Amino acid sequence: MKQWLKHSGYATRLRLKVSCTNPKEGFALTTIKERYESVKQRIADAATRAGRNPDSIHLVAVTKYASVDEVRQLVDLGHLDFGESRLQHFTQLSAQIAEYVARKKELKEPTSSDTIRWHFIGHLQRNKCRRVLPLSRLIHSVDSLRIAEEIQEIAQKKNLTIEVLLQTNISGERQKTGIAPPAVSYLLEQIESMPNVIPRGMMCMAPFSENPEDSRSVFSRCSELFEEMQGEPVAGDAFNILSMGMTNDFEVAIECGANVVRIGSALFDQEKTNTQIEPLTETTS
Repeated sequence: MKQWLKHSGYATRLRLKVSCTNPKEGFALTTIKERYESVKQRIADAATRAGRNPDSIHLVAVTKYASVDEVRQLVDLGHLDFGESRLQHFTQLSAQIAEYVARKKELKEPTSSDTIRWHFIGHLQRNKCRRVLPLSRLIHSVDSLRIAEEIQEIAQKKNLTIEVLLQTNISGERQKTGIAPPAVSYLLEQIESMPNVIPRGMMCMAPFSENPEDSRSVFSRCSELFEEMQGEPVAGDAFNILSMGMTNDFEVAIECGANVVRIGSALFDQEKTNTQIEPLTETTS
C-alpha cells in the first residue's frame, strides 16, 4: 500500500449479492484476498479510465460488517487503513487489531512496519469526541462549527493534533448531515484559528441508488467545490483529500476526482459475517 496522503442504512439484499461477485466475470468471490484484489483492480481500472495514477487513490476498508478475523486477514495482506462509524465497535476493534499486530511483532511473524490507520467515518456527536479523537488518524465527518470547536478544546487538553475532513451535504438531503456548500468556506476560515485541528479536505455521500451513474452529478459538484476551496488562502497545501464513494458508486467517484474511497460490503460478506467483538483476552494470533 502506498504512503498515506501527505501533508448507512444502504445495505439491501441486492447489494449484498453484488458486493461479493466479480462485476466483470460474474463469479462469486469467496475469500477476503479475492475480494480485496478485485476491489483494488476496480480502483485501478477506474483511475485509468479517468487518466489518473491508480496509486493516487486510497482505499479505506469499512469494518461495519467485518468480523475481527476478516480485519486481521486484511492486515496480513498489508492493508493499513480502516474506517468505522460506530463508537463502541471502533473502540473494541481497534484495540483488538492493535493487540494482534503487537503479538505478531513479538513473535517476529511477517507484518507491516507501518501503523494501522483508523478513520472515523460516522456522524460525530460532541459527547463522543473525547473517545474518538485519540483513536483516529483522520475524522471524515466534521459537519459544524460546534463540532470543530469541541475537537479543538479536547485536542488542546490532550496535546493532540487532529486531522479532519469537512463533510458536505451536496445533495441537500434532509436525512443526511453535512455542511451546506455555501458554508464550507466560512467553516474553513473558522478552523484556521484552531491550532490543534488540521483541515485535510472534504467528504460527501451521494444519495443511494442501484445505478452508480446517479451519483455522478453529486460527486462532480463536490469535486468542483473541493477545487474551489483548495484555492482559498486558508486551505493550505494540506487540504488535498477528497473522500467520496462507497461500494455501490466508488468507481464513479474516482472518475470525478476522489482520492479516498470508503468500501465495506465489497470486501466483507455481510450475510456471513459475525460482527460480534471478541473479548480482548481471547484474541488469537
